[in-house]
Amino acid sequence: MKKKIVIGTRGSQLALWQANWVKGEIEKRHPELAVELEKIKTTGDKILDVPLAKVGGKGLFVKEIEEALLEERVHLAVHSMKDVPTFFPDGLSLRCITEREDPRDAVFSRNNSKLLDLPEGASIGTSSLRRQSQILSLRPDFKILQLRGNLDTRLRKLDNGDFDAIILAGAGVKRLGWAERITELLPVDVSLPAIGQGALGIETRTGDDYINEIVAFFDHPETSYCVRGERALLKRLEGGCQVPIAAHGELSGGAIRITGLVASTDGRKIIKGSVSGPREDCERLGVELAEKLLKDGAYDILKDLYEVSPPGSA
Repeated sequence: MKKKIVIGTRGSQLALWQANWVKGEIEKRHPELAVELEKIKTTGDKILDVPLAKVGGKGLFVKEIEEALLEERVHLAVHSMKDVPTFFPDGLSLRCITEREDPRDAVFSRNNSKLLDLPEGASIGTSSLRRQSQILSLRPDFKILQLRGNLDTRLRKLDNGDFDAIILAGAGVKRLGWAERITELLPVDVSLPAIGQGALGIETRTGDDYINEIVAFFDHPETSYCVRGERALLKRLEGGCQVPIAAHGELSGGAIRITGLVASTDGRKIIKGSVSGPREDCERLGVELAEKLLKDGAYDILKDLYEVSPPGSA
């Protein structure tokens, strides 16, 4: 009898692709193991008729999976890194950050027009305040409409004529084999990605040495430096999905450059900055950049939305 390992995952097409990829990589290296998936419906999956920003709270796509981990119903969890909160329940931790797929946002339009070539007043579908604010800063005439659901559902809504264009994370679309549908990938200086966008996270029980050793090979150091820097910024800003916050880390040799952004939802205020330094200092640099953004005006945006420590006080 093979020893059984169970992966906790959401049930969407993309989540299952990601969990099956992890399953396959483990089985390649450990043919003695039988790896199974346990599909778990999260709060974020259940609430589809309300914008996530209005639902509030953190961990909307991970909480129920973390409960299954703590109850030992599953051995590990596979998440999209951009869904993972910066705080973990006692007994759980982020064991690995996988190599990042292209982190850029992707535009899909019905007539194959690029974003800035769309007609005045064009309707743009997105569920992300981060995307909304950056797009409106470029084109205040656009009409932003809420877009929730799985990737195939979102693309079907575009095909049905509900929107002139929609914006999604390019990584998920590429993973599902639909890259040919992308009209345009937005440069990071046009649409700064979500924290961790394009990378997967593997969460485990802290004391489970057996599982932690099995999954260790998934950790990709270069991606990990970048994502840990981005997440340090998010943690200092105490941000959730109710405010547009973005960050993107890039490595060049032994150095890392982190660019971060906080915006008003209407795109009229964009506070943006960058820091650079040794990659080993990624988390310190993320906090440093967060402090810089707060001083430059992000504090005034954030304090009206939730309680955040003023610059220099954390």
